Amino acid sequence: MSEPKIQKIGMVGVGSMGSMMSLLFAEHGYHVFFFDIEQSKMDDTQSKAQDVNLHEYVVGQDSYSQLCKSVSSDSQPRLIVFSIPHGLAGDKCLQGLLPSLTTGDIVLDCSNENYKNTERRQEELRPYGIFYVGCGVSGGYQSARAGPSMSPGGDREAVEKILSILRTVAAKDEGGRPCVNYIGPGGSGHFVKMLHNGIEQGMMSVIAEAWYILTRGLGLSYDEAGQVLRQWNESPELSKCFLIAIGADVNREKDDKSNHVVSYVQDKVVQDVDESEGTGTWTCEEAVRLHSPAATILSAHLFRCASADLKKRMKTEKVSKGTFATKPLQVDDQDSFIEQLRMATYFCFLLCFVQGLNLLRQKSEKKGWEINYPDLLHVWSAGSIIRADGIMSLLQSICSWPRMKPDGDGILTDQTLEKELSRSFDSTKNVVLKAVEGNMIIPAISQSLEYYKYSTHTELPTQFMEAELDYFGHHNFDIRGHGPGEAKKGSHHHEWKPAKGTSDK
Repeated sequence: MSEPKIQKIGMVGVGSMGSMMSLLFAEHGYHVFFFDIEQSKMDDTQSKAQDVNLHEYVVGQDSYSQLCKSVSSDSQPRLIVFSIPHGLAGDKCLQGLLPSLTTGDIVLDCSNENYKNTERRQEELRPYGIFYVGCGVSGGYQSARAGPSMSPGGDREAVEKILSILRTVAAKDEGGRPCVNYIGPGGSGHFVKMLHNGIEQGMMSVIAEAWYILTRGLGLSYDEAGQVLRQWNESPELSKCFLIAIGADVNREKDDKSNHVVSYVQDKVVQDVDESEGTGTWTCEEAVRLHSPAATILSAHLFRCASADLKKRMKTEKVSKGTFATKPLQVDDQDSFIEQLRMATYFCFLLCFVQGLNLLRQKSEKKGWEINYPDLLHVWSAGSIIRADGIMSLLQSICSWPRMKPDGDGILTDQTLEKELSRSFDSTKNVVLKAVEGNMIIPAISQSLEYYKYSTHTELPTQFMEAELDYFGHHNFDIRGHGPGEAKKGSHHHEWKPAKGTSDK
């Protein structure tokens, strides 16, 4: 006889994501019992359930203890799903739940949580026999309602018990396969989602900068820019790219007065600065900590941070007196330049994935996670913000285990990828040159170009930097042409200027 299946789900947190996931679970026949410390969110979720005739399957609870009692079963462990802010909120929820949880129960954290918190909670709950699974959920609240991309990580036994539920509700690729796979042990699921959001930030900056060039540099109307993005989304390189597809929608959307909504959206991104969103910051911290040059991702994050403080930007603009105001781009053939911009976008998107996957490869090696990269790319192939069919198809053929294992050469050494980057390099360079002439703001695009240049070059200005480090710091250096140039301290020192004090003659 088959083991009885979990039919009841406890949902803790019913904000924009949690409320939509509650309806999604209910739509697939699961009974959802939810609780939130904010009564307004409880009321809103109950109202939404009523609107779609799911109110019998989505039921609010008065407390953590009542929620745990409602989802209890004689034959199955309790499944409690978190959709809450990162950090302290998770600890408080666990404190409230713990007195009512028993051995074998599973907490599925579908929040954007720091993987370190995930691993800490796993250890704290281990003595109680309670499982804590960190599950990345991608796609925003629309996908949370229709079917998200999901990346669960933690104890494999616990994940296997709930995988059938996740496969039922997850996004499906064009072949009908659910976009969810077991990622690995520990906090790997949340780390992967963190990394996904880092790649997302890089891609979002690139497409925003391309939009800026189209509208500010070339003077295209919003409708015309939307048409360009729609055409890009149908091209082989950028086919079915979520961020480009919604970019076309954003450009075309008008309010009830026929004004383009994007025309009055303020140019500031605040969720990193107000710390309501932590994944971008954590990705940058991990890149620095692991000495992984994720230049596009870091540049995009810093750009967002700078954009958040509009008041400061207004003051500095007055001081600069408009010296660096943007100017219309002078191009010989607008259609040809737009094609170059398309290829530059492709070039930069590819490098966002390269940087993210290289960072994951280094972390996986340190943690022993043994990530299955083709499976991970499949998780991102539908329901995900970074979905990009053309790019995913290319990466699937590149990210094989031999190349991604700890002693592999990494994906930048792949000949197929090199051909794609090489054929789009000149277009990217020309876009950067023109954009610089017009004072366009292109931090992610320009950094992508520089990243590729210094990652594939064997003669860097750091030769001079190394000499100066040895001059004042006695840091030693390697001699050109001697050995493979491994990432370890050199064995040579030159006494550029002997150290002397007042006692020396």
